[in-house]
Amino acid sequence: MFVTENRQNLHEAIKGVSFPSSGVPFSLGDTVFVFPGFADVHVHLREPGFSYKETIESGTRSAARGGYTTVCAMPNLNPVPDTAETLALQLQAISDRAVIRAYPYGAITMGEKGERLADLAAMAKDVCGFSDDGRGVQDEGMMREAMMRAKALGKIIAAHCEDNSLLFGGYIHDGEYCRTHGHKGICSKSEWGPIERDLRLVEETGCSYHVCHISTKESVQLIRDAKASGIDVTCETGPHYLTLCDEDLQEDGRFKMNPPLRSREDKDALLEGLCDGTIDMIATDHAPHSLEEKAKGLAGSLMGVVGLETAFPVLYTHLVKPGILSLERLSQLLSDNPRRRFGLPGGYENGDYTVWDLSENYTVDPNEFLTMGRATPFTGMQVSGRCLMTVCNGRVVYEV
Repeated sequence: MFVTENRQNLHEAIKGVSFPSSGVPFSLGDTVFVFPGFADVHVHLREPGFSYKETIESGTRSAARGGYTTVCAMPNLNPVPDTAETLALQLQAISDRAVIRAYPYGAITMGEKGERLADLAAMAKDVCGFSDDGRGVQDEGMMREAMMRAKALGKIIAAHCEDNSLLFGGYIHDGEYCRTHGHKGICSKSEWGPIERDLRLVEETGCSYHVCHISTKESVQLIRDAKASGIDVTCETGPHYLTLCDEDLQEDGRFKMNPPLRSREDKDALLEGLCDGTIDMIATDHAPHSLEEKAKGLAGSLMGVVGLETAFPVLYTHLVKPGILSLERLSQLLSDNPRRRFGLPGGYENGDYTVWDLSENYTVDPNEFLTMGRATPFTGMQVSGRCLMTVCNGRVVYEV
């Protein structure tokens, strides 16, 4: 029997392991499994500019506790990384304080304002891709030019797809809960409309294109069809969209994120897309805010929830245990696929792995989190799977 309470046992067991060449998880005995370190291509580390919400240190420690050894940090910061000079501030902070591998995105447009292109060429060698996450690029000509430049630089455009003209002040899904509780809704077309436009531009420009946090059934079908026609597109969705829908909403800011929790039909379409390969990876969109910013209900709270420390337990509990996904497939979605698409180092061959006890059952309690954020829709949920250790580049970065 493997005694998980004994750290020495765990260290000794790992020392004797011959790691597989592929990224498949493997057992150390009983219910303890080793996975290649997870990679999240969509997190918000909030530094520089918003360190009252999160810091690079707290965010990467949170990631390590969740089994992640690599994260890609979105550019909605202050200053926005839109030139080599502004990017350098973030790069230095990552070098000084990140406990795992962290790679920034460069902005697509200056200040993420959508008015003129950022200095993509100057940033290209230091970023994992380009994104205006948090804001959709509204102008078609601007997006076309961004794609052409990204194509020339060999970089991915990771798009936040949102048509501002269709929002009308909405903040949750325009569904039954929205209507019966007197809220303002966000229609599904505000997401899938820009995806439809961008896929046409990708076909025209040949750009490598990645769609962030898809949430609607139409988005799944558009991407499925685009892949079938040979368009270079990948996409992600989040654990909350796969396990919750607008029927689960409560009058609490911890259920408010962008895009919003959609209908049960949308959730089912996402699960189908996950199983048939349309959806390439799962990313958390970890977006911490202060307690005050999340304490104003659905209408008044800022959008965004934390997710790095709950992703694997929630997905294992709701997708693997019921037989929707295999453990190996989940590992691909959390590790192999994001690394391959974004050209990220990591995995067993780079000394990146994470050890989990899949038998441990507990209740999600945000007060135990290492992130500074506390808003999660999974508060109080019963889950299985606890991280025992995470190793990045051969160095222990988290241990129970």
